[in-house]
Amino acid sequence: MNQTAIARSWVEHANGHRDFPLQNLPLGIFSRPGQAPRCGVAIGDAILDLEAALAAGVFEGAAKAAVEATRGGALNAFFALGRPARVALRERLQVLLGEHSEHRAVLQAALHSAGECTLHLPARVGDYTDFYVGIEHARNVGKLFRPDNPLLPNYKHVPIAYHGRASTLRPSGTDVRRPKGQKLPAGQTEPSFGPCARLDYELELGIWIGQGNDMGQPIAIGDAAEHVAGFCLLNDWSARDIQAWEYQPLGPFLSKSFITSVSPWVVTAEALEPFRCAQPARPEGDPQPLSYLLDNRDQAAGAFDIELEVLLLTERMRDEGLPAHRLTLSNTRSMYWTVAQMVAHHSVNGCQLQAGDLFGSGTLSGAVPGSFGSLLEITEGGKQPVQLASGEVRTFLEDGDEIILRARCVRDGVASIGFGECRGTVVGAN
Repeated sequence: MNQTAIARSWVEHANGHRDFPLQNLPLGIFSRPGQAPRCGVAIGDAILDLEAALAAGVFEGAAKAAVEATRGGALNAFFALGRPARVALRERLQVLLGEHSEHRAVLQAALHSAGECTLHLPARVGDYTDFYVGIEHARNVGKLFRPDNPLLPNYKHVPIAYHGRASTLRPSGTDVRRPKGQKLPAGQTEPSFGPCARLDYELELGIWIGQGNDMGQPIAIGDAAEHVAGFCLLNDWSARDIQAWEYQPLGPFLSKSFITSVSPWVVTAEALEPFRCAQPARPEGDPQPLSYLLDNRDQAAGAFDIELEVLLLTERMRDEGLPAHRLTLSNTRSMYWTVAQMVAHHSVNGCQLQAGDLFGSGTLSGAVPGSFGSLLEITEGGKQPVQLASGEVRTFLEDGDEIILRARCVRDGVASIGFGECRGTVVGAN
């Protein structure tokens, strides 16, 4: 067994931690009361202040340069350094936080309880692109509107995406204000304006871009994985009634741009290496990807085995002390296109990607009930309400409802790691 897989930390609560053992070490931006945001590393239920550790003199060489690039309250400069910097920092942190560390005493002062800290967006996001690579979601939604032809002809040829709104990306825990907009209610011929009545969540994987490319220079599929810095959870909140009226012919606009929630910790590509897997074989009859999207190494190990979960907690459930209701349990293996294919396609026309850009995978649903990544699918467009232990029912989200996204990687012989949570509570429209 790989010794890293069984390594322990002197931070006792990190050992066996559901999300943040020594084998994970995700990076994020945090602040303590009265202090400016700075970079930290999640270890168990604590955060290691990297600037404080740097001041203590425990870094040198490439690892020191990596920490210096995290200064300023955003990880963009660190992302731009690429994989060598991430590896150097990760290897040094595993030594510093390992159970035999010689620096435990000095690092203890740089360790803070996560519950006493505020978490922020990890990077300044210049651009946000939302893909549609969850084929089961595409099928499920397609069946609602086109029962005889759920997938459009281009789906299996092109990693479909649209350009989202970066200005309303927000970290986990930010309230979700119910949006207003134009709608065309069933049976009416003229649109009306008012609060969204069909508010939904979408379970997605977020992808943080590391090193970018020059404008006009596509990223080759064989190199694309090297341009990914890490991953997070992403909730692409969706106003379904606004979306239904506005999306033709140019796709989502105000139905998506009111808020997108992002989990605050960046799980690095290196931490996910043990959970890589082969891209599921395309069914017989599906077209082979065009050459710019096809790489043998990517097909052999470009997918990830990440379990995804969605929970719903209503206001009444909180008041009555009831546990959250699981809505969804799915997996990233439902992605029809790999992350590398997404990067290669996004840049093939010469589009410039930059460090800190964020991709959403699109909703990641499974093929069977219990694995659907949105209420639109679960309730069949509102026809089949969800029954809750509190006696309540839901077709779409109501004010006071909280959605909780979680993700976990589990494999025999390897320490399990998680992403933390991505939370958002719906509040009434202005």
